[in-house]
Amino acid sequence: MAGDAPPLMIEADGLSKFYGPFVAIQDITFSIPQGQIVAFLGPNGAGKTTTMKVLTGFIAPSEGRSRIAGLDVQDNRLEAVRRIGYLPENGPLYGDMTPEELLEFFADARGLIGSDRTRRITEVIELCAVGEVRAKPIGKLSKGFRQRVGLAQALLHDPDVLIMDEPTAGLDPNQIQEFRQNIVALGQTKTILLSTHILQEVEAVAERVLLINAGRLVFDGTPASLAADGGLEAAFHRLTRQSETEGVS
Repeated sequence: MAGDAPPLMIEADGLSKFYGPFVAIQDITFSIPQGQIVAFLGPNGAGKTTTMKVLTGFIAPSEGRSRIAGLDVQDNRLEAVRRIGYLPENGPLYGDMTPEELLEFFADARGLIGSDRTRRITEVIELCAVGEVRAKPIGKLSKGFRQRVGLAQALLHDPDVLIMDEPTAGLDPNQIQEFRQNIVALGQTKTILLSTHILQEVEAVAERVLLINAGRLVFDGTPASLAADGGLEAAFHRLTRQSETEGVS
């Protein structure tokens, strides 16, 4: 029954972003229900980061609307972004701070106070396994630990929606496996959209794929349906070459 359908947590309705004559994205439309892990797949420069910045309110669209948990990001930005945990590719980490100091800084910025503040800092340190480096300068940490710290700050306010831009970029194979396990575990309680250009990422974590190329959405479906005709790699090449040939008008 329609009434039993989970609520929509991420909605893109005709999103476009133009920089003069350059078209970054055009007419991007999709919706993600509560509890789904979705891979936002595409080659470098396809428009993934631009779409995520529009969804999270970092930049305004030239056309279209975006909603988070039913809240219009353009009309009600502050309330909408309170529902989002955002991990950009190069996260907001300050190298001279320790992970604990960074989390305290973001807790203050998020308005967390008292016992809630202490509890959430403790919880995300444990959840993201950064306890052993909590007192070390972030600038001295490995890429893997910096990603964990970035994830901890994104989760600090216990958001309903988690949006991550290339979260495993630059990690070694062991770190990638650990991070993917974290994503799958978080998917039990969060709605997750993560961008990637790595096909193995899709197979490892996602139950749905959005494929973007040259600023347009060219596929929306399950990993199995994307791979049905010759595998994920063949489908990726076919769809991206086709849309490159057609171009963005």
